Formats: sequence, C-alpha cells, structure tokens
Amino acid sequence: MSESLAVGRAQARPAVQAGDAVGVAALDARRKLQLALGVIWVLDGILQFQPSMFTTSFPDMLAESAPGNPGVVSGPITWSASLIDHHVVVLNAIFATIQLALGLGIAWRPTLRLALAASIAWSLAVWWLGEGFGGILAGTASPVNGAPGPVILYAILAVLLWPADRDPAAPSVAERVVGRRPARAVWLVLWGSLAAFALLPASRAPGAISGMLTGGADGAPVWLAWIDTHAASALNHHGLAASIVLAVLLALVAVAVYLPAPILRAAIVLAVVLAAALWLAQGMGELFTGMATDPESGPLLALLALAFWPAAPRPAVPAPAIPVKEA
Repeated sequence: MSESLAVGRAQARPAVQAGDAVGVAALDARRKLQLALGVIWVLDGILQFQPSMFTTSFPDMLAESAPGNPGVVSGPITWSASLIDHHVVVLNAIFATIQLALGLGIAWRPTLRLALAASIAWSLAVWWLGEGFGGILAGTASPVNGAPGPVILYAILAVLLWPADRDPAAPSVAERVVGRRPARAVWLVLWGSLAAFALLPASRAPGAISGMLTGGADGAPVWLAWIDTHAASALNHHGLAASIVLAVLLALVAVAVYLPAPILRAAIVLAVVLAAALWLAQGMGELFTGMATDPESGPLLALLALAFWPAAPRPAVPAPAIPVKEA
C-alpha cells in the first residue's frame, strides 16, 4: 500500500510542476506588459517635471483643447486651465508626482492593484480636462494627431492588464482578464474608431495629413524632421488617398480579432507597424521639444496590441494515475 502511494505521489508531482510552469509563464507575459505601462507612466512624470511645465505654457496648452467642444466639456477645461495658471508651480509638481507614483506603484507588486485603479481615475480626468476627449466631440480627431487621446489608452490598458483571470484558458493576456467577448469588443471599437477617424474631414481634407506631419517635425531631431517633412511633401496632394489607405489598414486590424490565430498574429504585427508609423508622424510625441507631457498614442497602441497576442495552446496536463489496490 505504501509503495503504491509513493508511486502516485511521484506521478502527480511532475503534473503539478508542469501546471505551475504554465501559470508562471502566463503571469510573466502579463507582468512584462504591466511593467512597460509603468515605465511609460514614469516617463510621463519625468516629462511633467520639465521646466516649461512650471510656466504658463502648460495651462495655455491645456486650454487649447477647449475650442470646438460643447460648452459642458469646454467650460471645465477652461476653468481647470485658469486654476492651474494661478498655481502652476504647486499643481504641476503635484501632477508630476502623481504620475511618477502611478508608474512606481505599478512596478511594485504590493501596490499594483491600487496603482492600476488610480491610473484609471486619473486618466479619465486628464482625458477630459487635459485633452478635451481627444478632439472627438470637436471634430478634430485623427489617428495621426493622437486620437482618441493618448491618456484614455492608459485606462484601457489598466483594465486589460488587471491582475486577475476571468477566463484563464483564453489565448491572450487581455482576454484572460476580462473575458474573450468583452476584450475583442474593446479591440474592435478602438481600432474601428481609429479607422473612422481616418475618414473624417480632419484627416481626409486636402493637406490635412501633410500638415500634421509638418507639425510633428517642429523641434524634432534632424533625422526625424527629415522623415516627417519628406512624408508630408509626398502626401501633400494625396491626402484623401492616404486617409483611405490608412482607414482600410486600421479596419483590417479591427476585424482580425475575430479571425483565426495566425491571421490575428499578422494583424497584430501590422498594428505595431502602424503604431510606429503614427508615432513617427506625431514627432515621437514631441519628446525633444521640452513641451511633451507623454509619448503620444503610438507606444500605447503597440503595447495594447501586444496584450492581444494569442499564445500557443497550452499543453494538456495528464491527470495523475491513481493506483488501484488488488483485492
């Protein structure tokens, strides 16, 4: 009897270890994405500590998101910009510290949940008062200028990278957290809205995209300015065609989440490439101008795309053999 129990335990141990290894691997993938999000938050905090952010340039920049929005949206934006203008040094220091704390809190496991929850609340507030909802209601939204607003992507990522598994058997990190249908709906709405923004007048008007590219070159390093100015020149008379091509590519990415894994992987690669192209078009978030508050939407879109990468099917773990004692 003792020999049969020993054999059963020996057979069960590898199975448990194999299951633990699978769980650790899945957790590691999510943790890497969480840490990447934390790094971006820390970068935001560092950018907020730039000298220009302690001057009236910062509230003036916030106030620029008010025009074109409905009064119920623009009123609070103007009020908050005025408040910051009167206490810019103190409030900007607080804002920068909050963003640093969010990034460090995400990096430290004991405060991970608290930091992710706080980042959602902070992102929603900044999306309204700092970005005017990304220009969606003002009619100025375009994938090239960062719509639907970089900061709302932080909130979406915080939800999709939450440390919990609603559907542990799902193929991607994002789907394991909130479930397959909700996660795929988020993907479809996000990338589908980007495709729709690409067809709005803000993108398809003659010279619209080339103008954004030219703006992204201002204050950029020589190599980046060269890329943006040459791209702007090439698209100067092909704005409508460029917006249509961009919309089609974004729409293909949007619907790919419902297609088989090999096609989805190709679409995710395309999404990362598009995110990189948009980031270059945005002058890499104007990181080199001294006026950037975040790296813009490109890196966040790429990070979000990687959260949907379908992992290989998990190997089935055989059940431990249970010895039967002969009568």
